[in-house]
Amino acid sequence: MSNQLMKELPLIALRRITVFPNMLLNFDVKRSKSIAALDNAMALGKQEIFVVTQKDPEVEDPSFDDLCHVGVVAKIKQLAKMPNNMVRVMVEGISRAELKEVEENAEFKICQVEVCDNPEMPEPVVAEAMCRTVKELFVSYGMLNTRLNKEMVKLLQDTDNIAYLLDQIMIQMPVTYEAKQRVLELIDIEERYAAVVEILSNEREIFRIKKELQEQVKSKVDKNQKDYVLREQMKVIREELGEDEESEDEKYTAKLEKLKADKSVKDKIKSEINRLKFMSNNSAEGNVIRNYIETLLALPWNKSSKEKLDIIESEDILEAEHYGLEKVKERVLEFLAVRAFAKKGDSPIICLVGPPGTGKTSIARSIAKALNREYVRICLGGVRDEAEIRGHRRTYVGAMPGRIVAGLKTAGVKNPLMLLDEIDKVSNNTYKGDTSAALLEVLDSEQNNKFNDHYVELPIDLSDVVFVATANSAQDIPKPLLDRMEIIELSGYTENEKLHIAKDYLVPKQIKKHGLEERIIFSDKAIAAIIHNYTREAGVRGLERKIGAVCRKVAKELLTGKKKQIRITDTNLKTYLGKETKRHDMANEKPEIGIVRGLAWTSVGGDTLEIEVAIMPGKGELVLTGKLGDVMKESAKTGVTYIRSIADRYDVTPEFFKENDIHVHVPEGAVPKDGPSAGITMSLAILSAITKIPVRADIAMTGEITLRGRVLPIGGLKEKILAAKLAGITTVIVPEKNRNDVEEISEEIKKNIEIIFVKTMEEVIEIGLVR
Repeated sequence: MSNQLMKELPLIALRRITVFPNMLLNFDVKRSKSIAALDNAMALGKQEIFVVTQKDPEVEDPSFDDLCHVGVVAKIKQLAKMPNNMVRVMVEGISRAELKEVEENAEFKICQVEVCDNPEMPEPVVAEAMCRTVKELFVSYGMLNTRLNKEMVKLLQDTDNIAYLLDQIMIQMPVTYEAKQRVLELIDIEERYAAVVEILSNEREIFRIKKELQEQVKSKVDKNQKDYVLREQMKVIREELGEDEESEDEKYTAKLEKLKADKSVKDKIKSEINRLKFMSNNSAEGNVIRNYIETLLALPWNKSSKEKLDIIESEDILEAEHYGLEKVKERVLEFLAVRAFAKKGDSPIICLVGPPGTGKTSIARSIAKALNREYVRICLGGVRDEAEIRGHRRTYVGAMPGRIVAGLKTAGVKNPLMLLDEIDKVSNNTYKGDTSAALLEVLDSEQNNKFNDHYVELPIDLSDVVFVATANSAQDIPKPLLDRMEIIELSGYTENEKLHIAKDYLVPKQIKKHGLEERIIFSDKAIAAIIHNYTREAGVRGLERKIGAVCRKVAKELLTGKKKQIRITDTNLKTYLGKETKRHDMANEKPEIGIVRGLAWTSVGGDTLEIEVAIMPGKGELVLTGKLGDVMKESAKTGVTYIRSIADRYDVTPEFFKENDIHVHVPEGAVPKDGPSAGITMSLAILSAITKIPVRADIAMTGEITLRGRVLPIGGLKEKILAAKLAGITTVIVPEKNRNDVEEISEEIKKNIEIIFVKTMEEVIEIGLVR
C-alpha cells in the first residue's frame, strides 16, 4: 500500500448489505447503538462513519469477531427521521478500510480502521487489457440480463480506472452480499479483477442457460397448440370424407374383450375407459387414467403358465446346475410331489439363509426352470419406502404400482417364481413407512390371495406365486416376517465341496466365457491350491474370480507366446496369481499357558480365535481387549466368577484375585467380536494362566458358560468345525445339547476330528489342561 491512514470512527453494522467505495446507498437504521453512532458522526462535523457487514445477520449486538474485517469509510449525505424510532440514512462510500479494533461505550461502537485508499496499480498496458476484458464481459452480460441499467453499462464504457470499474460493476451485479463482500476484501487489483471476471462469467452463463430454457418451454407450448389445431382439423376432414379411424377408447375396449379376468376387474377397466372418452388428449388427468388402464390391461389376472410335474426331470435340472444344497432341492421336489396329488394347494414361501456366494440367488433361477415357471427377481436391498412394495396412490404425480405388481406384469403370468433378494436388508420404520410390515401381507398364504396394491386398487391373487426369499442372516429379519417363511439354512462349503463345484461348474463356465476351450487345463491340485491359498470365504464367488483371473493371464500368454495349450498346476499357479494371499492360523506346536483356541462364526464362514490371558500384579481388575461386544464381555466376567468359585480346588487363595489383574485379549484387535460362544474358551484360558498349567495345543472349543459352570448350546457348528479342521485341530469340544446339530453335519467334515460333548466346565478343564 502506498498510503495508509488510521482513523477512529463511529461504527454501523449492516445486515445482508455490502457497501463499496463511490456507492450511494439508502438504508434504514433501527438499532439504538447505530442511531447513536449516526448522531455522533453528525455532531463531529466531518459526518464520516465506518459501515461494515456483519457475518451473521441474526446477531443483535455484534462484537469484533461477528463483523467482517473489511468495510468502507462513508460520508453521511442525508438523514430522515421515520416512524417507530427508525432513521433513514443516505451514505456515499469513500474508501476501503480494514477494521483493526472495536471499542464499546455506553451509547455506540467506536472503531479503529486502517484506510486502504490507494492500492498498487498494475502496469498501464495490463490495466488497459483488464479494462477492455471486463467491459466486453459486462456488455455481453447486459445483453442477456434485461433488468440491468443500460445507461450504467454505457457510462462504464468511458472509464479507464480499473479499480473504479471493478467496484462499479460489483455494485450493479445481482449477486449475494457474501459474494460482494469477498470482492470488497480483495485489496490487490489483480486478485479483485480475477474474482470479478469469474463472477461475471458465471452470471453470464446462468442467464444464457435460463434464456435457452425459456425458449424451449415456449417452443413446446407453441407445438402443443399447433398439434391441437391440426388434430381438430384432421377430425373435421375425416368426418367430411366419411372415414372412421379407431379411437383410443375403442382400442382399449378391444383389448378388454380379450383379457382373461374376473367380471369385477373388467367392470373397473370399462368404467375407466368411459371416463377417458370425455377427457381432453392434453389433460393431466387423462394421462393418469390412460396409464392406469394400460397397467390393468397388462396384468395377468387369470393367465397362468403350465406347471411341470415330472419329478424325475425336475430333479435332473436341479442336480445339473447346482452341487449340494440338498435341503433346498428336497423341498422343491416335495412341493412337486404334493402338486401331483393335489392339483391346487398353497405355494411354498421359502427363505434361504446363508453366507454370500453360496448359491441362494442362482438356485432360485434353477427352481423356476425345474417348475417351468417364469422367473422374476426383486431386489429388496436398501428399500426404504413402503410404496415400493404396495405402490403409490394414484393421486400423486408419477404414481406407479409396487414392485410385486410390476414383477407380475413383467412375468406375464399369475404363477411365476418370485425371488425376493436380500430380504434382510429391508429398512424398518422410516418416515416413509415400514417396508417389512408391507411384506407381511405378501408372504402370508392366508392373506395374499387378495393382495391390495395402492395403485391398482383391485385385489390381486398372489396365492399361486412361489416366493423364494434370500438373506445373509435371519437375525436381521423382523420376527413377524420370519414367522411367515419356511427357513432353509445354507452353510458354507467345505474345501472338497468347492473342489467339486469348481471342476463341474466354475472352470467350464470361465473357460467358455473366455473362449479357451481345449486351450487350458486345470489340474485338481491347482484348483485345490486356489481354494486353500487364494480364497477364504463361505461361498465360491471369490474362487470364480480367481479362476477368471487365471483364464485372462492364459489368454494373454497364448497370444504373445508360441504355446497352443497351457496346463495349470499347483507348481506354476503362482505365475498367474502371484504370491499366496490367504494364510490359515494353524494349531500351536506345543501346549502353552494361558492360550486356548476358540471357534467363531462369521458371515463368510467359520474362523478360529486364539484367546490369550496374562496375569500381572495389580488391584484385582479384569481388562478385556480385542474390540469385544457387550455379550462377550459379560461371558468373560461370568467365566472369572466361576473360576473364583472353584479356585480353592487349585490351591489359589482369595487374596490372589485382589492382588493381581487379569488381562484377556482376543486377536485380531481391529475386528469386532461378540456372542456368548467363547465363554468356556475364555474360562479355561483364565484358569490356565492362574494355575500355570498349559492347555493342549491340538484342541479347540466352543460353548456358553453359566455362573454354576454349565455349558449351554451355541450355533454355527458346521462352519466352526470346518474352521477347526482347516487349522489342523484334531479335537473339538462342543456342548452336549448340540449333539443333534453335530449328527446333521456330513461325515466328510467330521472325518479325522474327535468331537467331545460336555455338559459342565469341569469336563472342559479335565480334557483341556495338560497335567
